[in-house]
Amino acid sequence: MTSGTDHPRSPLLPDTTPWRSSRDFRLIWTSGTITLLGSVFTMTAIPLQIADLTGSPLAVGAVGAVELVPTVLFGLYGGVLADRADRRTVALATEVALTVLSALLLANALIGTPAVWPLYLAAALAAAVQGLQQPSLEAMIPRLVPPDQLVAAGALLSLRWSIGGVAAPAAAGLLIATAGAPAAYLVDLGTFLLSIALLAHVRPVPSARDAGAPPLREFAEGARYVARRPDLLGTYLADLAATVFALPTALFPFLAEELDAPWALGLLYSASAAGSLVAAATGGWTGRVHRHGRLVLLSAALVGTATAAAAFAPGLWAVLLCLAVAGGSHWIGDTFRSAIWNRSIPDELRGRAAGLELLTGSAGPALGDLRAGGLAARQGIRAALRTGGLLCLGGSAVLAAALPALWRYDQRAHRAEVVPESAPDPAPEPAP
Repeated sequence: MTSGTDHPRSPLLPDTTPWRSSRDFRLIWTSGTITLLGSVFTMTAIPLQIADLTGSPLAVGAVGAVELVPTVLFGLYGGVLADRADRRTVALATEVALTVLSALLLANALIGTPAVWPLYLAAALAAAVQGLQQPSLEAMIPRLVPPDQLVAAGALLSLRWSIGGVAAPAAAGLLIATAGAPAAYLVDLGTFLLSIALLAHVRPVPSARDAGAPPLREFAEGARYVARRPDLLGTYLADLAATVFALPTALFPFLAEELDAPWALGLLYSASAAGSLVAAATGGWTGRVHRHGRLVLLSAALVGTATAAAAFAPGLWAVLLCLAVAGGSHWIGDTFRSAIWNRSIPDELRGRAAGLELLTGSAGPALGDLRAGGLAARQGIRAALRTGGLLCLGGSAVLAAALPALWRYDQRAHRAEVVPESAPDPAPEPAP
């Protein structure tokens, strides 16, 4: 079977057609992968450095708090910016800003007694810059690959997150243990410089419209568009159901103790990413599915089922298997949510829709940690897992009944809305 080229592909292996046929997509994918791997080193080093300097678990937990608000606020404006400006320019400028922040972290780590406040400041500023950047990066993709390759492109983008989630944390922990936090920041700085060199070669992706209204009004326009489309609104709600109810990462330290396996805490954290990686590596079938809405809802239901099953799992390995199934199911949902957004949202609104996605993607895990921790304190770890999984499963069923447009969504009915006439069609190019 072929997809967009004359290259036959496996029915299970990922479809690499977008990577092979589009030079710009190849550059974006490679740049993002390099940036992700380097950023994991910094995300690992900052809490470890704060723990060494303060000895306070509360001080370490405060990192997430200082990151959430900038991510949400600047992510919303980043969506407006992505629909106003050249998306490549926004991505490149913010990558330079992140490079500067990485250099400042390195300088702070190299002084005799590193200060704590620069770590919080850098975390907050990095969250703000990434909030500005992410909508432009996401909104670029439908302008770089043809419509029939959007599902494959989304799967490949998800694959890099899975790779980073499995491999990078272990490498970062080993490097920090042997060479210290400065080595981690130096790696991150080097990856940013390489990423900038790649992004600089991506062709411009200018806005398809003229900006005129104030930013808040433009964002409201995007929110109204999402609200008027039940199928699109349902994709955001399905993601919230999975992350608020069935994302039990806050429970992992306590679950490891309950399983009498504190040594396995790292395995609990990486199980979901491992499941995502397996799903991505065998995701060639996704390109042959047309009813994307059903897969979004069914995958959310499976995430809830697997999380609830973990509450009844008899031992560590059974729990890890359940968490891996939940991670793989979440990858399927992410892939088809991305396909719906990229295929059916008009280009002039795509950045603001990505800003809303960043809002739900940031708020969901934070609320999920709060829900899981509060329920576990009152009813126990297993009860928190069981209740969250069942709520996710029930929420998916409610969404299927309340939003039939999402259940009926068929990507073949949305061919005309993908790339506006003002956007140049990407010409297939041979792989290097």
